[in-house]
Amino acid sequence: MNRIQDLDRLPDRGNPTGEPTSLRKAYLDLICDSLVGRLNRDPAIQPHIGGYDDMHRLNGWDWPSGAPSMIGWRRMSHLRAECERVLTERVPGDFLEAGVWRGGAAMMMRAVLKAYNIGDRRVFAADTFAGLPDDTDASDSAAVLHGNPTFSVSLDEVKAAFRRYGLLDSQVVFLEGPFAKTLPSAPVASLALLRLDGDTFASARDTLAALYEKLSPGGSLILDDYFLFEDNRSAVEAFRSEREIATPIVRIDDYGGYWIKDRRRG
Repeated sequence: MNRIQDLDRLPDRGNPTGEPTSLRKAYLDLICDSLVGRLNRDPAIQPHIGGYDDMHRLNGWDWPSGAPSMIGWRRMSHLRAECERVLTERVPGDFLEAGVWRGGAAMMMRAVLKAYNIGDRRVFAADTFAGLPDDTDASDSAAVLHGNPTFSVSLDEVKAAFRRYGLLDSQVVFLEGPFAKTLPSAPVASLALLRLDGDTFASARDTLAALYEKLSPGGSLILDDYFLFEDNRSAVEAFRSEREIATPIVRIDDYGGYWIKDRRRG
């Protein structure tokens, strides 16, 4: 019996109590460990780490040499939990990640939809698929990543990763190009989850300006590098101040944070 194919037979929308079945949980546990490289102990790119170190991989402190995601197990597990939460709570909308690298976090979003047999939501993966944009401000705290070939992953490579995991289908939509050009016209009516991982001031500013109004009340706004890159954090804080958003940003790990959009204020 093909246990992965059996996921398609799970009840639509999952267990009414929100408690995952053992098969669903096993699948998503496996996906989580594989996407961050803990399953096969994928060595780090950085030579000073000396191969694979589980503490680094748990916290997303290194760059995996082959795994689809560098966000680490803690942020990946949190992303999974938020995807499951918005499904359980019936928060309307699609999932979108702005800044996908090799595609791992967006793949987790699609895996959760697959595990819960959800066919009416999509995953949007937005990126230049060529690294940080050429017009990145040289003074930006994330500009050190500009021109680094590690961060230049083509659309074909990302699609190939989705395909290897059995997650490439019509529910995955790729938006290729600078966020300022692709996100305002993205075919998105509403979002249940929005994940920012563009690193720079401009990426956070442009993503929030284009998409925050489409995030449903009760939806999750995940900030991958909020505690890492000062300019990225400044863009988020400026946006929150302009919109008078008082909901606290909750720390996920050393780098990431999130907040849930207030159901009362929207």
